[in-house]
Amino acid sequence: MKWGLIFFFLIIAGKCFSQDKAAAVAVPGDGKTVSGIVFDKESHDRIATVSVHNITTGIVAYDNLKGEFTIAAQAGDQLVFARAEYHPDTVKIKDNTPLAIYMAPQAIRLREVTIHDTAFSPERRLIATKQQFSKAYGSLAYGDFLSTSPGSGAGLSIDALWNSISKSGRNAERLRNTIETDFEQNTIDYRFNRTYVGHITGLADDKLTAFMTRYRPGFYTTKTATEYEFVAMIRANLRRFLRNQRTYALPRLVTPPGTN
Repeated sequence: MKWGLIFFFLIIAGKCFSQDKAAAVAVPGDGKTVSGIVFDKESHDRIATVSVHNITTGIVAYDNLKGEFTIAAQAGDQLVFARAEYHPDTVKIKDNTPLAIYMAPQAIRLREVTIHDTAFSPERRLIATKQQFSKAYGSLAYGDFLSTSPGSGAGLSIDALWNSISKSGRNAERLRNTIETDFEQNTIDYRFNRTYVGHITGLADDKLTAFMTRYRPGFYTTKTATEYEFVAMIRANLRRFLRNQRTYALPRLVTPPGTN
């Protein structure tokens, strides 16, 4: 009889515990839970692994890989959404309506930019310049006085004769000469640059400027010298420069004393 009573009370207690546990289980849409989706505020992509903390009850949950979450909460509770690289967001629950949470990233995301090479080679710059001043290389570019045509032999070129006496022709010739001169200087600067020469010589600042001014190569040498020959030339000139630093040093600026 004693063991029967004990067994009876255990059954009753188990049923009560099961009912209380069932009552504690939150069912979506029953007014005791809140569901929703977490998005990136800028890209509107869904964000996973976001912690959802009900600071009113202390319950913590996480959203899934689709950004969806469900947490036990009711009207008046406050939910805090947090994730690394995002600013936390706090929401006060009004009802069990599904939420759309937009979290702002901490770092500003820049648009993807494709970077192109802006350090054009002298040849590419020359082509671009010729295209820009194409008229100087068109009909105004004829410079040969003698012309040949099939079946008629040699004769005077009317275009060349006209350009030799016309102002526009002379201006076009001067422009072409300027463009060619700039091309030659750009070619020298492109190869004989401060970074390249400074790396070979070990010079910097004023000494590097003085060296490059004194031993600037010509256009023909710059175009025809191999890499070995070009480096050997720079090193040979460096030895001369170091032996004569005082000769090629820039003069000091002397401030005359003031007079009363």
